Order: sequence, then C-alpha cells, then structure tokens
Amino acid sequence: MTDPWPIDAPGVLWLPSGRLVRGRALRRPLPEGPVPAFAVHLLGRQPPETPWPSVWLRWPDFRLPADRDEARTVLAEAWERTAGERVEVACGGGRGRTGTALACLAVLDGVPPDEAVAYVRRHYDRHAVETPWQRRYVRRFTPAS
Repeated sequence: MTDPWPIDAPGVLWLPSGRLVRGRALRRPLPEGPVPAFAVHLLGRQPPETPWPSVWLRWPDFRLPADRDEARTVLAEAWERTAGERVEVACGGGRGRTGTALACLAVLDGVPPDEAVAYVRRHYDRHAVETPWQRRYVRRFTPAS
C-alpha cells in the first residue's frame, strides 16, 4: 500500500468511491511530489522506460485503443490498483486519450457510462475526451469479463 495522491495535486481525479487517480500530459515535465506506483501510457508508439512499473496501451492520438479487449483489461487493472496505489494515466497532451481512459475508470467506479464524460470534464479537465468517437467509446465501455 502506498500513500495516496494528494487530493489537491495537479491532475488528480477523485472518483465517487474515494479512489484517486492522476491524469497527466507526458509532454509536460513530471509534476513535483510523489511519483506513481503504476502508470498506464496511452500512446501510438512505445514510451520510454519509467523508474516505476508501467504498461503501454497502444492508442494513437485522437483515436481509440488499437485493441479494445486489451484496453478493458489494462483499465480494469489500473482501477483495481487505485484501491491501494498511486496510479497515473497519461498520454501526450493529457486530455483526449487520458480523459477517455479516466472516464472509463469512472464507469468502473460506478458512474453511469452516459454521465462519465461530464464527470471527468467537471472534475479533471473541461476539455477532456476530445472526439465524438472517444465519447461514444465511453458510453459503450463495459468492464472486462
């Protein structure tokens, strides 16, 4: 068990259950403070190594995950880890893919799929989830079976 993210730290999303997850842009410097215990990188090409455990989910910019079954599995693992670890979800700009993934985590946390994008925009970034197909992906998102 690691200490949770500071609730007022940049990019931290407080899910309805009380779990915390941080979203961020990989193009920006790493924020000061604690580092992730686990990260999910949402990029079209393999990211550089990190000093903490991470998983790469191939997800090109402005698109959807290349493998939706893998995405469900990875996001379910990330949500499970938020119960006791500092989890970070990150893409290049920290809005579209990151916002979409955070909205999926909100669905896993009990937010109805048709309300998850609004939840993330209200509590993370008002520009999160950038494309119509990303919004549709969240509305249709279901947990891994």
